[in-house]
Amino acid sequence: MQRRDFVKNMGLASALLAANPLKSLALVPEPGAEIFVVLFLRGGMDGLHLVAPASDRAYTDARSADLRVSEKNALLLKNPLNGLDFYLHESAKPFKELYDSNRLALIHACGLTNGTRSHFDAMDLIERGIQQKQNIAQGWLARYLVTSQLAGQALPALGMGDGLPLSLLGSPSAISLVSAQDFALKGDPRMAGILKSWYNQDDLLDRTAQQTLKTAQLIQSKLPRHANGTVKDYQPSASYPSEWYVRGLREQLTNLARLIKMNLGVHVATVDFGGWDTHEAQAYHFPQQMMGLAKTVAAFYNDLTSYHPRLTILIMSEFGRRLKANRSGGTDHGFGNVVLAIGQKVKGGAMYGQWRGLATEQLDNGVDLAVTTDYRTVLSEIITKRLNNQQIGTIFPGFKMPAAPLGFMA
Repeated sequence: MQRRDFVKNMGLASALLAANPLKSLALVPEPGAEIFVVLFLRGGMDGLHLVAPASDRAYTDARSADLRVSEKNALLLKNPLNGLDFYLHESAKPFKELYDSNRLALIHACGLTNGTRSHFDAMDLIERGIQQKQNIAQGWLARYLVTSQLAGQALPALGMGDGLPLSLLGSPSAISLVSAQDFALKGDPRMAGILKSWYNQDDLLDRTAQQTLKTAQLIQSKLPRHANGTVKDYQPSASYPSEWYVRGLREQLTNLARLIKMNLGVHVATVDFGGWDTHEAQAYHFPQQMMGLAKTVAAFYNDLTSYHPRLTILIMSEFGRRLKANRSGGTDHGFGNVVLAIGQKVKGGAMYGQWRGLATEQLDNGVDLAVTTDYRTVLSEIITKRLNNQQIGTIFPGFKMPAAPLGFMA
């Protein structure tokens, strides 16, 4: 059987998921490297249900009380936009605590400027780092990795889940991973050597296979074990929520926290949390989803206290939702949305961006929150200020950073 037939028949991921521990590896992670986590809320999270000027008449007229941020129960934000009273939804209390401690910044009216309301198209464009469809294969994080100096990084890029997101597409140094414990090559111990002999070329497939084998072996060698050789359960330093509806996110973030604490050189990581397409019954789904998100992200951040000086978390979605509620107790696909940036080096406790308003003449086509900040402006500020990479024109083809940055990163 040829090696590429093996990949076709078995799949590289299933073949490489889980290797016998290796005694020694010449992979030493660079100490003190930045850690950047991108959490993507798939489905179009309603930013106007999370952060909004609750007393704006245009806002209150467009939605029933259970589909908006209410002055009565919501959390008033300091340093808002345009001198308006912006509030945070009551279910996001852990985010308010991060905001008040100056660890969370909010960038509102952010997103794509091309006007698409397609989930697939919007996610595809954002993860490729573009605004209009182009013949670009790589994702923006993959281009960032290619243009960065990451010598010595054993585990530079992680997609937490069954497969890599489009943002990491085309990176030979990125791997997808569900569980550190299960990331090994099971079966005959000789399989690792056979696979190494097969993937010995310098093309993308071979480099990816080599990276995956080395990473699996390194992870297994670093996992703490009992005397009988079984892997010890992870003991987090913070209390993660246990509700069923946040189980997937909890598992991704606890596994990521474990890998970061193993000091394997995790540099960038992606995490997905779906379920935000609230066309109906939003009054029930949104508070539950948001509470789970806020609690889990806060637990993850607190779980990594000693890494705070070099940890940045960005939370974004493909687009927001329309100002006016629909007739099914929900909201339809919109444009502008809110982005959340968390970290010790974030100039938190403030809102950033430009706010045109919610009156009909201020909306995009009279129906949607207008996008006033290109999503790449946000990503570029993190890349240049925290990740020390100035090649923005390569990472985001056709994009030029504004002369005046938003200023949310130290």
